[in-house]
Amino acid sequence: MGPFALALDTKNSFAASSSATDASGRKMDNLQMVPKKFFASINNEEEKPFDFLRILFEGVIAGGTAGVVVETALYPIDTIKTRLQATRGGGQIALKGLYSGLLGNLAGVLPASAIFVGVYEPAKQKLLKMFPENLSAVAHLTAGALGGIAASFVRVPTEVIKQRMQTRQFASAPDAVRLIVSKEGFKGLYAGYGSFLLRDLPFDAIQFCIYEQMRIGYKLAAKRELNDPENAVIGAFAGALTGAITTPLDVIKTRLMTQGSANQYKGIVDCVKTIVAEEGPPALLKGIGPRVLWIGIGGSIFFGVLERTMRYLAQNRPDNATSKKD
Repeated sequence: MGPFALALDTKNSFAASSSATDASGRKMDNLQMVPKKFFASINNEEEKPFDFLRILFEGVIAGGTAGVVVETALYPIDTIKTRLQATRGGGQIALKGLYSGLLGNLAGVLPASAIFVGVYEPAKQKLLKMFPENLSAVAHLTAGALGGIAASFVRVPTEVIKQRMQTRQFASAPDAVRLIVSKEGFKGLYAGYGSFLLRDLPFDAIQFCIYEQMRIGYKLAAKRELNDPENAVIGAFAGALTGAITTPLDVIKTRLMTQGSANQYKGIVDCVKTIVAEEGPPALLKGIGPRVLWIGIGGSIFFGVLERTMRYLAQNRPDNATSKKD
């Protein structure tokens, strides 16, 4: 995943002034020392009041829109990836029913994406005010993790149902919910919750941090706002890189979520040991091709739609309409 006018506006020049004026009006040249910054930094054009409700509302709308667009466009690739990861040994995968479970999944993706961005955006902006500029990456990492935790309560049941349907265990989402709860209890909807957090928290934090830092750095270098294709390219790179890094975690999560009541694995550690012992270490990279392709394209679409939606919402705020009339 992953949003919006994510990076705060930057000044056209980030270099510190080489001269300043003291109290008596005399010039002091080249005396201002600027510490080297290891992460991209940002400066606000002007301090604006922190409007939590507005930021939350715009994040929810933009996040939900971007999540639905991405999921609908790339669902078949995700299905192939899931079937590759769920297949033990060298079994063949079926290429029919690649949209199995889409509607049920959208019912979860919409609120999950909305919650993620709705939490991420205000948390990010608040943290950026608290941290010094050279630690903006820490703010992005932390905000991404917070958004992931909040969204996980909706994401995990959605993911469990989606992957069970992608592997053809159930014919419909309602049947999946009913049968999972009857056979495994309510906790069955949260199968693999620990492995999900193990994958998604680093994924969310890393992806959004890479996106934010690259976007800020690009804006500082270009000294202008980025256009839609540039945001899309940065989003694609951030998604693909993060997807590749977290593939082993995704394989573990898929195995735990799709095992059902068979309980082939006793937990995360046992899952890793069993996969490596029975199938070899390369099995932990199953589905890396479709995953990188899916998340790379998805990152491009997600961040592109998110930025455009946030920009549209910002331009159509009531206060903007009032100021135009004045």
